[in-house]
Amino acid sequence: MNLHALLQAREDAGEPVGVGLIGAGKFGSMYLAQARVTPGVRIAVIADLNPDRAAAALATTGWHGGHGVRLTDDAAGLIGDPAVEVVIDATGSPTAGVAHVLACCDAKKHVVMVNVEADALAGPLLAERARAAGIVYSLAYGDQPALICELVDWARAAGFPVVAAGKGTRYRPGFHYLTPDEVWPHYGIAAEDAAKGGMNPQMFCSFLDGTKSAIEMAAVANATGLTPAPHGLSFPPCGTGELAEMLRPKHLGGVLHHAGQVEVIASEERDGRAVPGDLRWGVYVTFAAPSDYAARCFQEYGLKTDASGRVAAMWKPFHLIGLELGISVASVALRGEPTGAPDALRADVVATAKRDLAAGETLDGEGGTTVHGKLMRADDSLALGGLPIGLAHDVRLTGAVARNAPVRWADVEISDSPAVRLRRELEAGAAALAAE
Repeated sequence: MNLHALLQAREDAGEPVGVGLIGAGKFGSMYLAQARVTPGVRIAVIADLNPDRAAAALATTGWHGGHGVRLTDDAAGLIGDPAVEVVIDATGSPTAGVAHVLACCDAKKHVVMVNVEADALAGPLLAERARAAGIVYSLAYGDQPALICELVDWARAAGFPVVAAGKGTRYRPGFHYLTPDEVWPHYGIAAEDAAKGGMNPQMFCSFLDGTKSAIEMAAVANATGLTPAPHGLSFPPCGTGELAEMLRPKHLGGVLHHAGQVEVIASEERDGRAVPGDLRWGVYVTFAAPSDYAARCFQEYGLKTDASGRVAAMWKPFHLIGLELGISVASVALRGEPTGAPDALRADVVATAKRDLAAGETLDGEGGTTVHGKLMRADDSLALGGLPIGLAHDVRLTGAVARNAPVRWADVEISDSPAVRLRRELEAGAAALAAE
């Protein structure tokens, strides 16, 4: 609770935390808006494939005149810049994210991973490499995985067993098959207006087709020890008033496969009706009273519980993405602590066919026309030989894959790359650990 004081001390000493931002999109721009008015922080460099976009982001967020921020299209140069102490990867590219973290390890720069796609692909090994290099690898506060990790940590640090944790989203079963050409009516946006606003239809498709939810829950599972149900995410419709009743195991009257589960709740009923008290933009944790005395205290202090009085819920009804990202920057630089970090491969996101796919077709990745990401237990994914969604872009199928079937490594031609090698190493390590 003293991050502001620590930041102020760096400001007073004339030694602000030097930050390098890779990616000047919406998340990065929202961070820039707050970094400008946060003591003890200095944006040293912004790298973007289009430096003009970075300049526009600065102007839009109030950095008139640039305040000495260097703009570049060279991410490697940013990471090596001596003025940079903390690197933020806000690119969204899993392969680029892997390369950036490995470069940060070499340069001894802390890294905040907005790029949850890279974390879902190889996060446990990236975090291990960072620890070995003496730097901090952290999930990004403001994005939902880190906020969920915070709620889980709060419950456990207070002595409450965690029953479930996750987030809310808009969901219907048919959304798994949506393509980028079909998304805008579901957002109530005209395609022309979306184009004028620079909105990426493939990214927005990943929000609806379940891929982003799967990626984020994999990150949470790998950072907290919680695990998915064997079938993946169920997306039960649930409002905040029902969290404690529904987000508990089935044998207790809830909807969970097991206690200690990650799950995403839907903000709509299956017929499209709005769920009262929906948590579309927020995060939650359900937790249990470890004793009769604690359960009695739940009642005395007004917690809404399940019928037994022993399961309660805590939630945050919003996430402010880049506006809150400074919490991670301060935590890694001033405390040496991540705001969530993976420590084992417990969950995985496997590319799954949106339609019947023919041999010779090229996959177009997250939010595209060919595949969506399905959350799986890591041991099931490894046994299957499932292709991670983070590597399912611009790869050619060697055989047909039926609609709803997982795509396997054996089904594609894939070129060697640092991301592929790191993922293979992660899988080999996880398999060896399971064998022990």
